Amino acid sequence: MISFSKRLFLSCASIALAISLSGIAKAQGPKIEEGFDYRVMPVPQPVETKGKVEVIEFFWYGCPHCYDFEPELKAWLKRQPKDVSFRKVPVAFRDDFMPHSQLFYALEAIGKGDALNDKVMYAMHKENKRLMTENEIADWVASQGVDRNTFLAAYRSFAVISKARAARQMADAYRIDGVPTIVMQGRYVTSPSIAGTKAKSIVAMDFLEEKIRKNNYKQ
Repeated sequence: MISFSKRLFLSCASIALAISLSGIAKAQGPKIEEGFDYRVMPVPQPVETKGKVEVIEFFWYGCPHCYDFEPELKAWLKRQPKDVSFRKVPVAFRDDFMPHSQLFYALEAIGKGDALNDKVMYAMHKENKRLMTENEIADWVASQGVDRNTFLAAYRSFAVISKARAARQMADAYRIDGVPTIVMQGRYVTSPSIAGTKAKSIVAMDFLEEKIRKNNYKQ
């Protein structure tokens, strides 16, 4: 017969094991599956930097889902190591959205992208600013303390217009049909709509990040 003390020990050990396994399962998070939580592009696109995990967010200033996803994306970026390379690419699904892509690259050109990108989205989604024309855009940028003429010179420049057009071509090459969309290593595609929720898409990004590292950053 097993003594009471031994039964108590075995019982405690079983509970401890159950808690331990539960903790492992929790740490591992939900299962991530190809075709459900992310897709693999049939033709991988070239990455800009070798030896890094390349992450691209295709977005549009006027997209409410992009605005809604921004806090989770920023939190994810804050905990990434130096081998993660991130950039945003504006998408213009229609010709009348091209001014927003020019706005993005013009702010980048004058060194105001980091300071004003969030404010652009806040203005559009919380203050009902449309910012669809050059004058509307320039007036708003000037209201943020930026010299209007300096901004317009960048906005109208060949370099900025070329980048906006290239971004549109890039979105076509990546077959982007909705935003926000995250593409990792020019190959793996996920988003809140693909994964089902914002939280699940972040878990998918973590999964893909480790997958890319284990594959030595290859595509």
